[in-house]
Amino acid sequence: MQRRTSFESKGLKCSVTFYTPDQIASGVSCARRRHHFPAIVMAHGIGLIKEMGLPQFAEFFVQSRFVVSLFDYRYLGASEGEPRGQMLPTEQQEDYRNAINWTQLQSEVDPERIGLWGFSYSGGHVLHLAAFDPRVKVIVAQMPTVNAFLNSRRLVSPLELDELTKLLSQDRIKRYQTGEVSYFPLVAPPGQPSFLVTPDAFAWVESTKSASEGRWKNRLTFESIEHCLYYEPVPHLEAIFPTPLCLIVGEKDFLATAELTTSVYARAMEPKSFTILKGGHFDGFEGEGFEIASTTALKWFEKYLKQG
Repeated sequence: MQRRTSFESKGLKCSVTFYTPDQIASGVSCARRRHHFPAIVMAHGIGLIKEMGLPQFAEFFVQSRFVVSLFDYRYLGASEGEPRGQMLPTEQQEDYRNAINWTQLQSEVDPERIGLWGFSYSGGHVLHLAAFDPRVKVIVAQMPTVNAFLNSRRLVSPLELDELTKLLSQDRIKRYQTGEVSYFPLVAPPGQPSFLVTPDAFAWVESTKSASEGRWKNRLTFESIEHCLYYEPVPHLEAIFPTPLCLIVGEKDFLATAELTTSVYARAMEPKSFTILKGGHFDGFEGEGFEIASTTALKWFEKYLKQG
């Protein structure tokens, strides 16, 4: 069962699809405590919206008696806010916190059993929240952005990065003088400029954008890029302890390299889990990759959200 609604974040409405187990709808009788299900709060990576590949994860989790809140950040998808396509880490982390607030207040939810699932940019956000929000009891980070500063220097050449930095500096001056918002393509065919430069990013977005029913736009603000290039979500990795940490990476992921995530895993404290998929950044959304990623996440949530 699902319903589309919204919650408020800094005066704007964030769109959320709220999934509940069928047992609630069918009126299965059980003790009051068992009516309160553990909840998973989910959001997408940079420039993407909740309908693109994520409902299959939400539906998989809800079949195992979890409640799921799947939401869009401000300025994206069905959520409110201007300028459209604005994606600043601190604002998205605040939206995540407000999504947790809203979820805890739902009658179907046990407010003491909240887990987070994040992909790519949101994978970095859930690492941050695990470190600094005690309400978060467990996290799964799939292909997470753990250090955008270092990753950007692996992804593009020094010359390309220098040219992008010049564009960002010019845009900052223009924003200051005129308030005008400028945009850069999120994805593009090979050989054309875009923020996510890998061919698999363009191919995956092309295959999933129809699910957005026209709400997804192929753009992000220059200001978003400026913030992203220096994003390091967890400067104090030890602060995640004792929150259980599940990391899922792709051995051929060039957008969020497994090398950097492996370093995070090595330094993280138990309890922790590390799973490697054979493919790239988006291969956890289909076929064997989805089967492994979804099952790994579900087992982690069951172990640490359903106990007690």
